[in-house]
Amino acid sequence: MKLERLLTGLVAAVHSPFRTDGSLHLDAVEAQAAHLLSHGIRVAFVGGSTGECHSLSLEERSQLARRWVEVARGTALGVVVHVGSNCLADARSLAAQAEGLGAAAVAALSPSYFKPRDLDTLVACCADIAAAAPRTPFYFYDIPVLTGVSLPMPDFLERAASRIPTLAGLKFTSPDLLAYQLCLRAGDGAGFVAEVERSLTGYAGDKLGRPVAGLTRGELSAALTAAGASPPAVGALVAALDGCDAARFGGAAPGEPLLTEAAEAMAQLEESVGAAAGERAP
Repeated sequence: MKLERLLTGLVAAVHSPFRTDGSLHLDAVEAQAAHLLSHGIRVAFVGGSTGECHSLSLEERSQLARRWVEVARGTALGVVVHVGSNCLADARSLAAQAEGLGAAAVAALSPSYFKPRDLDTLVACCADIAAAAPRTPFYFYDIPVLTGVSLPMPDFLERAASRIPTLAGLKFTSPDLLAYQLCLRAGDGAGFVAEVERSLTGYAGDKLGRPVAGLTRGELSAALTAAGASPPAVGALVAALDGCDAARFGGAAPGEPLLTEAAEAMAQLEESVGAAAGERAP
């Protein structure tokens, strides 16, 4: 089943079945697929972290992808094949095979031994892999806790859009919920800025225990200072809010600098107000 639109709903990251001797138990895939379908799940993510991709040889990964697509053919189940590898040649080979099999989409995590040093390098790696499957949707699999590659995904989506014609989105596996919200608004500069500002004011409101909508910068600063926030923390928050205004009204480009400034401001506020609360505790 090829994707006619972006993935929606629950996507099941399936285990790779093994026999007791450690070999692949490909006969079990049929039962796995039937189980998913019986519970209304319409997309399987094959050969990812749960599927122990780094424990499989290239041939085993190829066999696993082929078996899943064969079993799913003619059913309502779509198969997304994870093809990421430290060896880009292997990743390209798996991507090309997945397209030939008729997979719904391919996905790839970042190389994690020799890591991409910056966004441009990461985008180039992904573009190289996606080019091997030029008619198949491509998803980047962002999982910093396992790859050790932590780069801003909102900016990845912006930069990769022009380099990867088949880019369909991210498999976002990160605790950075602010970045997640911004990814949902990728390509929407106004929405990006609004989400950053909403995160900043919401965070300040949480620290004060009341909404801060409608407060002037001066009133917000005074309230935070009264709550124990240090002048540098208050200044950082106000500067981040000013950055949102500059992006919205002054033509400044929203992106990684604004996101970084907001994250640092919230971290300073957390540390400052938390320390003040600790000093007041009996």
